Amino acid sequence: MSTQAPTAAEVKLPRDVRVGVVAARFNEKLVNELLTGCVRRLTQLGIDEDHVEVWRVPGAFELPVAAQALARSGRVWAVICLGAVIRGDTPHFDYVAGEAARGIQRVSLSEHLPVIFGVLTTNNEEQAWERAGGKHGHAGERSAEAAVEMIGVMSGILTSNAPTITEMPS
Repeated sequence: MSTQAPTAAEVKLPRDVRVGVVAARFNEKLVNELLTGCVRRLTQLGIDEDHVEVWRVPGAFELPVAAQALARSGRVWAVICLGAVIRGDTPHFDYVAGEAARGIQRVSLSEHLPVIFGVLTTNNEEQAWERAGGKHGHAGERSAEAAVEMIGVMSGILTSNAPTITEMPS
């Protein structure tokens, strides 16, 4: 795992920004921690909690279809997908993790909307918890930061404004 995550960017957000979060119920305790950190960080970054839509799906494999429906709703400026896929003794992990990643990327590209991959893909539960607030940071918080930064980038591109992104303290 890389420990070289970028410092969160400061982005001036319009008041009407809404963010959608799609969170898997599989590995619920882990994903609940990711969701809590994500929503907490979104509010710290200036998005009112009532401007955050949260939708739950059974597992990581179902994230892309819900993300696409939310993206197509026109209500949100970004979608954050949260989940945890932990390797087991069968190839199931490879299919679920790979297809979730591929599907989330496809939604982002086809909908021209930031769709953030906040899915933990780890070898064991200990590694997952290390990325859900442990020694490797908090993937839910990092996903919120990525969404806000991408809202700023996309807004700048679509309005032909020069970016107003600067580094901010953690």
